[in-house]
Amino acid sequence: MPSEIRPPLDPLTTGALALAVVAVSSSAPLIAFAAAPALAVAFWRNLLSVAVLGPVALTRRRAELRSLTVGAGRRAGWACVLSGVALAAHFATWMPSAQLTSVAAATALGATQPVWQGLIARWQGRRLPLVVWAGIGVAVGGAVLASGADFAVSGRAFAGDLLAVAGGLFAAVYTAFGERARATVSTTTYTTVCYGVCTMILLVLCLAGGLPLGGFDTGTWLAILALVAGAQLLGHSMFNYALRRVSATTISVLVLLEAPGAALIGWAWLGQLPRATALPGLALLLVGVAVVVLGGARARRTPPVPTTVPADATPLSD
Repeated sequence: MPSEIRPPLDPLTTGALALAVVAVSSSAPLIAFAAAPALAVAFWRNLLSVAVLGPVALTRRRAELRSLTVGAGRRAGWACVLSGVALAAHFATWMPSAQLTSVAAATALGATQPVWQGLIARWQGRRLPLVVWAGIGVAVGGAVLASGADFAVSGRAFAGDLLAVAGGLFAAVYTAFGERARATVSTTTYTTVCYGVCTMILLVLCLAGGLPLGGFDTGTWLAILALVAGAQLLGHSMFNYALRRVSATTISVLVLLEAPGAALIGWAWLGQLPRATALPGLALLLVGVAVVVLGGARARRTPPVPTTVPADATPLSD
């Protein structure tokens, strides 16, 4: 698939991206604060998000929801569903990885999402500029350095490392399907279907694993509500909104800014002071993000090479 023409980046989309980065940065500190299994937290944040978005979609987007099940709309409908499956797979792989390997290693390996996103884009027939690939490499390297990843050699840690890599891959697949769905589907409809599918899968996983879904203390429920309002509705949903104007690859690189944001929140709220050795990595991460964003914007401004045949050209025989 050749690179598609996107609407120009406007101030509203830029603001949505900035808000999304700030919102998702609160996710890790809130999950660390919540006294509940990570998958149960993921289930509740998706379920409560659907409870907020569902009534709006059913009242204002009923016709669009119905269109996803018939005719040409089925392709977009399947993209919404598969995005939800990939999001559930991301939660189910990356969250347990942090319990099997170190949090630093899980974070670093999960930060490979932009690499997978670039490979998916290439598989779809899009040619990413060399400067974008360079920016991805710098950003991922900065994320690994900032996390202080210590890859232990043991069967348990190796399994956790593999799950973390899978988590990064599934995050890329989730964003790629979201990009396809958002080409024709509104943000409200897409997120309602995606989060709904993710909720059902996570419910099955929690029940199969015997994880408790209730009995949490007040602080945990408040943390879950904060995740719904912040990381889910203002984070994931704003990134999904921006997919109409920003490529999935750029979104995946921007998500890496969650690392310094989470570090700042963890420092201010939980008293977790970042290590001094993390600062060079964070600087590299910011440089890489800037290179990807500016390189992508430059590529969008470059006019495509004309492929039409001149009117006076002699057609070739078949």
